[in-house]
Amino acid sequence: MGHSSVSASIQLVSLIILSGILSLETIKLGFCSDDHNVGCIDIERKALLKLKQGLTDLSGRLSSWVGEDCCKWSGVGCNNITGRVNRLNLHNRDWFDYYGPTEHGFDGEINPSLLVLKDLEYLDLSLNLFGGVQFPSFIGSLEKLKYLNLSRTYFVGVIPPNLGNLSRLLYLDLKSSGTLETDLQWLATLSSLKYLNLGGVNLTKTTSYWLPAVNMLPSLVELYLPHCSLPMLPLTLPSINFTSLSVLDLSGNEFTSTIPPWLFNLTKLEKLDFSVNSLTGKLPDSLGHLKSLRFLNLSYNSFQGSIPKSIGNLRFSYDSHVDLTSNRFEGPLPLWSSNISLLYLRDNLFSGPIPHNIGQVMPNLKYLDISTNSLSGSIPLFLGNLSQLQFILISNNLLSGEIPYFWNNMPSLVCINLSNNSLSGEIPHFWNNMPSLGCIDLSSNSLSGTIPRSLGSLTSLKFLILSSNNFSGEVPSLKNCTNLRILDLGDNKFFGPILAFIGESMLSLKILSLRSNSFTESIPLKLCGLSALRILDFSHNNLSGNIPHCLGNLSHLKYENIDYYSLGCIKSFELVSKGRVFVYDYHSILALVTSIDLSDNKLSGEIPMGLTSLIKLRILNLSMNHLTGIIPANIGNLELIETLDLSLNKLSVSDLC
Repeated sequence: MGHSSVSASIQLVSLIILSGILSLETIKLGFCSDDHNVGCIDIERKALLKLKQGLTDLSGRLSSWVGEDCCKWSGVGCNNITGRVNRLNLHNRDWFDYYGPTEHGFDGEINPSLLVLKDLEYLDLSLNLFGGVQFPSFIGSLEKLKYLNLSRTYFVGVIPPNLGNLSRLLYLDLKSSGTLETDLQWLATLSSLKYLNLGGVNLTKTTSYWLPAVNMLPSLVELYLPHCSLPMLPLTLPSINFTSLSVLDLSGNEFTSTIPPWLFNLTKLEKLDFSVNSLTGKLPDSLGHLKSLRFLNLSYNSFQGSIPKSIGNLRFSYDSHVDLTSNRFEGPLPLWSSNISLLYLRDNLFSGPIPHNIGQVMPNLKYLDISTNSLSGSIPLFLGNLSQLQFILISNNLLSGEIPYFWNNMPSLVCINLSNNSLSGEIPHFWNNMPSLGCIDLSSNSLSGTIPRSLGSLTSLKFLILSSNNFSGEVPSLKNCTNLRILDLGDNKFFGPILAFIGESMLSLKILSLRSNSFTESIPLKLCGLSALRILDFSHNNLSGNIPHCLGNLSHLKYENIDYYSLGCIKSFELVSKGRVFVYDYHSILALVTSIDLSDNKLSGEIPMGLTSLIKLRILNLSMNHLTGIIPANIGNLELIETLDLSLNKLSVSDLC
């Protein structure tokens, strides 16, 4: 789930504090300015030019590094009294977290000429691409450094122990992508450190020593050790020195124990992240001692039992975040503090009804995910009090009854997912005042009636999934839903023609499934304009006429052009092929699956030659129709095809002799 606003705000506060400390030093020492500029030291200018020579700078970020006064160069700061360089900021500002470093990042090598910069206090080379280059050990000799950020620079090898010489450091970020390792023996001398991030650094060799090592840092405020392959979480600690800690992130390691008792002495903790480990046992009542918590993430572990009341009574501060996803918690759904805005309880064993007063007790909720539990009963009316709610995910439970008529009180809603329950009745007519709504998934229930016409007013809608219900009637106009990516109306009782507006206005559509209904007449030629389409399923209907030749123009079935758009509320998608149901991760289905299924209709004529040009096609099912003529010889061009079914037609094979 990617980072929450709570996590971001905590980091922002700490960075402001650290920036303030550094700014005070800057004011005391002074940077170059137009009013009082003595110019840089020539030997330092030459040192920076040597650094530039070792860097590959494809985007020209160092184009300003010319002339005599290096204090005016981009990323360089100087003391305006002595002219000495004391700040060097060369981080890649155009980094994109999902895709990795961009072409604007440097590569090459870091020249030891930096050692000439005797007064350097601030060094940031983060988010550049020094792949395969050994970690520059000389940095440990820059003894005046207070800020060092080499995160995601892709240096390799062992972090040199001489970093322990940097006794003035306040901020150290060496977050890695698994290419660095260390034993932490050098940490003890960094007693002024306030921020430490070694995320992704291999700390396997530290065994249980990592905890005593960080405990020797009495000024530490934020500690990030996620995905460090830490094998052991010590349960005891003779004395607690890092009591100033406000952030502790130990996610993605290999812990198998219970939560250690020493943790409850860290009463200033605002953020605690133990997610993606294998921690076991019940949550202790002592967790309720952490009165300052704003962010609690224990997701993807093996905790069990009920939630202690002491945790439910935590006051939390405004805009707090609680994530207990994917454990084995059981019992009734807990109610939390009124200040919680994000609550993730997905994939547990909670049972019983959704508390009827949830909307009164937690009025500030923005994100509620209680899907994949064993919750029963009806959807409580007081949910309508959650006027700030943006995401409501209650799929995969045992809920029954009708969908309440309160949604128009939630103008900020982005996603509603009530799929895989036993809900009945009709869809309420409440869709006119929801400008941000991007996702509706009501699939796999027992809903009936027609689709409300007001659904057509949702101009931000991207996912509409109503499959596996008992809906009937003709599909109303959805031509204003121009942003739709998925339209799935399969396994219902809809009838009438397939409306041409689908191909006219829904040009971003990637998945179109109308399978197992009673649609009639021919396939509209307008559908050939859906150039982004990856899955087309019209199987098990009463369609007639010819297969449009222009279906061969569906460019996404010819070329790779993947849009990974997601709202975070659609986790998977079911694809039915030859009676078998395949469940794909939403991103996987866009990356790997391309399918056309027109089986079990009354289609006639020949197989269009254009279909054989869809070389990215993996599934083609035209079986159980009235197709005639010769099977195109170049159907062998479909090199990625995994399922090809042309059976139960009147087709023939050309005489190759």
